[in-house]
Amino acid sequence: MKRARWTMPLTHVGLVLACVVTLYPVLWVVGLAISPGQGFTPGLRPIPHDPTLQNFKELIFTTDAAGHLLFLRQLGNSLLVSALTTIVGMLLSTSAAYAMSRFEFAGRRAGLTALLATQMFPATMMSVPLYAIMNHLHLLNSIGGLVLVYATSSVPFCVWMLKGYFDTIPRDLEEAALLDGATYGQIFWRVVLPLARPALAVTALFSFMTAWNEFILAATFLDDQTLFTLPVALQRFVGEYKTEWGHFAAGAIVVSVPVMAVFFALQKHLVGGLTAGGVKG
Repeated sequence: MKRARWTMPLTHVGLVLACVVTLYPVLWVVGLAISPGQGFTPGLRPIPHDPTLQNFKELIFTTDAAGHLLFLRQLGNSLLVSALTTIVGMLLSTSAAYAMSRFEFAGRRAGLTALLATQMFPATMMSVPLYAIMNHLHLLNSIGGLVLVYATSSVPFCVWMLKGYFDTIPRDLEEAALLDGATYGQIFWRVVLPLARPALAVTALFSFMTAWNEFILAATFLDDQTLFTLPVALQRFVGEYKTEWGHFAAGAIVVSVPVMAVFFALQKHLVGGLTAGGVKG
């Protein structure tokens, strides 16, 4: 009893300390964003004595030569690229993953191995050949070209994630639907996909986050600042001789908001989607 009496308070103290250590860097970013000026403030206090939203105002209302709100346009570019990458990747990978899971055909194992092998190469290694291909197709400095590049890396990941989940769905359900007169297409849309909603949610979230946070390929293929995505736009605040830390921190907070919103919208599916699919496959 004495041991149990001390265990709970010590556990709570440990959890509080872990939260403080985890949240302190986040508070520093928030403090930089609401601090006047663009430099660091000395001391351990993360929140400044005179907070202001000036950095957010200067960031959001910055205009380009044509008078357009530059940062909001770049935010729209990131949302568009991430959404289209997620949609294209999910549309192509769901049917491919179902075929890999349910049907036996020539080249199935080789195809799965090839898809897995594509995930072993970093973006920096693939940037040069991808740049040559995009230049030949006249897709450099375009949103469509960037979506196409992101989708090529998103599809293999989504196929492997969804294939593992489809393997856990009992085949008896599909056989029962066949006995009731359903076609394979109806089984896929009305039986398999509703059961795979947790896996679809977590796979879509990872695909969205990968496209949202990607920097190297976007910086390589985009030259026009009106087409920049947010990671590239934030990098511009870090110069060779000067760093605008206030604007950078404010931009980092704005960048994190859409990902947090998508995460909370899909959080009820995340536990089931992350644990299922790793059982077999």
